[in-house]
Amino acid sequence: MKLPSLLLTLLIATSLSAQTLFTYADKSVSANEYKKAFNKVYPAPVTDKSKKMRDYLDLYVNSKLKIHEATLRGYDAMPGFVEEYTALRNQVIENYMNDTESLNALVNEAFARSQKDIKVQHIFIPYSLGANYSDSVVVKLKIQEAYMELQSGKSFDAVALKYSADPSVAQNKGNLGYITVFSLPYQFENVIYKLSTGKFSAPFRSNSGYHIFKKLGERKAVGRIKVSQILIAVPPGSDSTAKKHLAALADSIYNRLQKGDDFGKLAAAFSNDVVSSASNGSMPEFGLGTFDPSFEDVAFSLLKNGAISKPFLTNHGYHIIKRTSLTAPKTVKNKKNLDIIRSLVEKDGRVNVAKDKQYNKILAQTGFKQFNVDEAMLQMYLDSVMASRPPSPGNPVNKSTALFSVGVSTMIVNDLLTYSIPNRYKADGSGPKPINELNEEFKRNAVMEYYRTNLEQYNEEFKLQMKELKDGNLFFDIMMKEVWSKAQSDTAGQRAFYEQNKSKYKWNYSADAVIFYCGDTTTAKSFRNSLVKDKTKWRSLLENFSDRITLDSSRFEITKIPGAQKTTAKAGTITNIVKNKDDNSASFALIFKIYATPGQKTFGDARGDVVSDFQDSIDKKWIAELKKKYPVKVNEEVLKSIAK
Repeated sequence: MKLPSLLLTLLIATSLSAQTLFTYADKSVSANEYKKAFNKVYPAPVTDKSKKMRDYLDLYVNSKLKIHEATLRGYDAMPGFVEEYTALRNQVIENYMNDTESLNALVNEAFARSQKDIKVQHIFIPYSLGANYSDSVVVKLKIQEAYMELQSGKSFDAVALKYSADPSVAQNKGNLGYITVFSLPYQFENVIYKLSTGKFSAPFRSNSGYHIFKKLGERKAVGRIKVSQILIAVPPGSDSTAKKHLAALADSIYNRLQKGDDFGKLAAAFSNDVVSSASNGSMPEFGLGTFDPSFEDVAFSLLKNGAISKPFLTNHGYHIIKRTSLTAPKTVKNKKNLDIIRSLVEKDGRVNVAKDKQYNKILAQTGFKQFNVDEAMLQMYLDSVMASRPPSPGNPVNKSTALFSVGVSTMIVNDLLTYSIPNRYKADGSGPKPINELNEEFKRNAVMEYYRTNLEQYNEEFKLQMKELKDGNLFFDIMMKEVWSKAQSDTAGQRAFYEQNKSKYKWNYSADAVIFYCGDTTTAKSFRNSLVKDKTKWRSLLENFSDRITLDSSRFEITKIPGAQKTTAKAGTITNIVKNKDDNSASFALIFKIYATPGQKTFGDARGDVVSDFQDSIDKKWIAELKKKYPVKVNEEVLKSIAK
């Protein structure tokens, strides 16, 4: 019997996807794996697919060789790598631990709250012994006194000054300013968003102490901001000399930015924020109350997209930040806007509400089985052990008694004892937890921990994502060691490369000029009009525009000077204004001298290009060594087939 042509085509395609596309060392890569990687890079249909598949295959093979080399060198077993990978896993895993229905309810609630900012005042009385809560009764009486004084009509300012332990209360009388959704922990947010303007809450208990919130007012939400940053971290314990050195480094980077250096490249090269530097300094969009207040103050003070701050110091180190965008709150409740809120919910503590429902599903998925153990006997045994007394004669419960199983693990009484030692007592200090409460708490903790630890066995999508993250980190680490660091630090190698390739680094038609970078077109027009009247006074004229204009003065290729053309450029020319569509900034130049004939660039003039080319040469040489060490064999027939 003949198969229908469409079915036959599908069967052939499926068979080819399962075939090996290429091998290296003792590894093989299927056509299907490569197609997935290719489609991530080229999600839309492309012209000349065969050529693009061939070109990308070279890059893909090279990355596989580097990752393989990093693995054989044990990079993935190094403490720093393990710590970072574990942190990434802990971040990613939260997206797979939620109940969809409950998550949707949280998303709708957060969307409604995102429409306004609330001005809040706060009284905080902490437990002096932290998580032990041994003084909770005394603290509770103190917060009740504060609450009674508020009810009697005393001003919130006065009560906050008298009772609140917030370190900043002397300056702000408990005024936290405006907060919005995601600014504070969800439990606080729930209290605040239910208050009427001018009203204060009843005392509210958290793990750190007691709180009273007052709603001072509300406004339409101002939105969220997105920035890129360069962080020069100041390690704990750094002395003044080290700090001065780091401050000087931050200043030198800022000066380079003022001269037009690319922010993203400098972030990738110098920033100590591992996450953002991998994305050219780009940070996730954030709203009020997300980061250090001093960081947010500077971020929100940047008035235009593309504006760059001077270096400033926080507890983390020296920051330089660039405003990327300021996003107004999304007022239309459509899928796109809800997806933005969803991504924020999934990173927030409120996601635990969804996890509660997910827990019940996990019990079934992991094959949870509860064993029959008499709670009274279990309580007696625990009491005896906790009090260092011998167990009662005839008690059937002992430390090896099985309580329940989850997956391939069985939890016994001794596991419960280990958990009970730090968790036996209630948070309010009112005594030990009942055995049923303690046992349920222990069970939940054990089940969730087992599922979290073994999630790769239960979720294929998570397994694949973690492999991608691991490979990406291995690639980054070995590239940093073998290519990027060598190219950046080997000055002698750079000079030798320059001398060997000197003919490549030539000045073409060029000019001495000063380029003016303006925050907007209006500023550019105003300054240019002033400059036309008297070019010789450009320095003094620039003073009238404060920090709205930055400049770069050097020798440039004509093609690198905004508004300049080889046919019209001459000494004294003020070029036309060129607008940057990405951020609405504008630039133009004043030309001092023309170099019509080609000339040799010095090492200093060409260094940026030299370092980039030197880096490429190191990479190509290393790839050749890896291919010799781990021979690669591509199945050309399979490649041709999947390209169709």
